[in-house]
Amino acid sequence: MAKQDYYETLGINKGATAAEIKKAYRKKAIKFHPDKNPDDKSAEEKFKKAAEAYEILSDDNKKARYDQYGHAAFENGGGGAGGFGGGFGGGGMNMEDIFSQFGDIFGGQGGGGFGGFGGGGSRRTARVKGSNMRIRVKITLADIANGVEKKVKVKRKVQADGATFKTCNTCNGQGQVMQVTNTILGRMQTAATCPKCHGAGQSIDKRPKGADANGMVLNDETVTIKIPAGVSDGIQLKVSGKGNEAPGKNSIAGDLLVVIEELSHDSLTREGMNLHYDLYVNFSEATLGASKEIETVTGKVKIKIEAGTQSGKILRLRGKGLPSIERYGTGDFLVHINLWTPQNLNKDQKSFFEKNLEDENFIPNPSKSDKSFFEKVKDMFS
Repeated sequence: MAKQDYYETLGINKGATAAEIKKAYRKKAIKFHPDKNPDDKSAEEKFKKAAEAYEILSDDNKKARYDQYGHAAFENGGGGAGGFGGGFGGGGMNMEDIFSQFGDIFGGQGGGGFGGFGGGGSRRTARVKGSNMRIRVKITLADIANGVEKKVKVKRKVQADGATFKTCNTCNGQGQVMQVTNTILGRMQTAATCPKCHGAGQSIDKRPKGADANGMVLNDETVTIKIPAGVSDGIQLKVSGKGNEAPGKNSIAGDLLVVIEELSHDSLTREGMNLHYDLYVNFSEATLGASKEIETVTGKVKIKIEAGTQSGKILRLRGKGLPSIERYGTGDFLVHINLWTPQNLNKDQKSFFEKNLEDENFIPNPSKSDKSFFEKVKDMFS
């Protein structure tokens, strides 16, 4: 089933301004909010879809990608470098991420109650998200060409078995306390994170042996990371829910942020989606022609060296480079022909070349079709 267009989801046209996008999302969020539609799965689904559409269309970079490529721009798991492995762009919705938008949309309500913007519903209990973790993963050009699944071991904080929690008596489980400040404009009331439970709304009740003051322990865990084809050095992927956990019954785990480290290749040089390879041929091969087998990132291929090939010639193998992470094409494999000049000649070999120094076939005579080095470089980038 085809995914609904984000503009259609919010009921706006493609030329809508940022203010119109925000207004349309607010209207949908109020209409389909879970507090206003308890136990209504259809309303909850529409609420999630509206949040997903807003998350993309409210971000200028993601909106530009969506306008150009549609949903295909996010099929690998999310918008941008940090979006893979979960989040809105991947289609998997997290209600806590949705409610975190409300501070912007509904004037600072954050994950709090729906009653703050007109529904009169119950106040939502505070939920704390654990801290994110960041690791580096090394991958090869072959991994980048084909995509790869990596298993890594991480140490993450988790709630200890047997740990129990009770409602914080300072904030009564809300995670926030109200503070009144006297200003020249009068008394102002603001919300601040509870100093006792640090926003969790709960404090430790029973702490198992070996757990820290918050009931947490370090746990070794193997995490599977799906790395899509076409990534590049420095890009950051996200595995939702595999960061540190937070204390409390209502807490959710943070995310595991994976920074890609691209390993250098012995014989290939990457230039965006294209790959460059230096092929050395001897004088006889360049003169008479030859067939060569070379290794690309997707397997071995045979290429033909035409008779009379000049050093510096570039052979382009279309579609043998790296795929685009946005799925809009594949780069090329560029073979740079380099003539290897013999350095230690025997008497007969030396005599052969001496006899042909003045032969017209050995005198350089480039034609207009023989491009200069700078013209070849220009062609590579055109």
